[in-house]
Amino acid sequence: MSRVGKAPISIPDGVDIKLDGQKVTVKGKLGELSQDISSDLDLKIEDGTLTLERQTEAKQTRANHGLYRALIQNMIEGVNQGFEKRLELVGVGYRASNQGQKLDLSLGYSHNIVFELPQEIKVETQAEKGKNPVVILNSHDKQLLGLVASKIRSFRKPEPYKGKGVRFKGEYIRRKAGKTAGK
Repeated sequence: MSRVGKAPISIPDGVDIKLDGQKVTVKGKLGELSQDISSDLDLKIEDGTLTLERQTEAKQTRANHGLYRALIQNMIEGVNQGFEKRLELVGVGYRASNQGQKLDLSLGYSHNIVFELPQEIKVETQAEKGKNPVVILNSHDKQLLGLVASKIRSFRKPEPYKGKGVRFKGEYIRRKAGKTAGK
């Protein structure tokens, strides 16, 4: 039995869940999300808790049990509280600014990178003297937020010799020694 899958999900106040066949729609104060679920799973809402039960013991059904429970939990948490990712730009001359949904990144290339963000994501940039610039992304959709954050990180991944690049706040970059001088 899946430990993740059999755990009940508590539904907080202000969150509405609708079941329409195999489609789950979650609506809250921050937005609305929907997800199609596997036909091998049954959803039950009782006393402010949602539980997922599987119909068969097939390997794929057991795998989907925990997956869809985690996806629905993230949807409920997202429309109720939201998610945040912070990206730090480490490097001399690396800068970030935004105008609305356009993120303008200066990452050491000959031209700036202008990245258009989806409407579901709110962006904010911070640049303090003596500190690395920080890009703050907020959204109610955890999947989309992670996808956009990894896309921004892919513009200049952190390198192991000097540690320059775009990294998640608090991410540890394993450093290498580099070349040593000849004898």
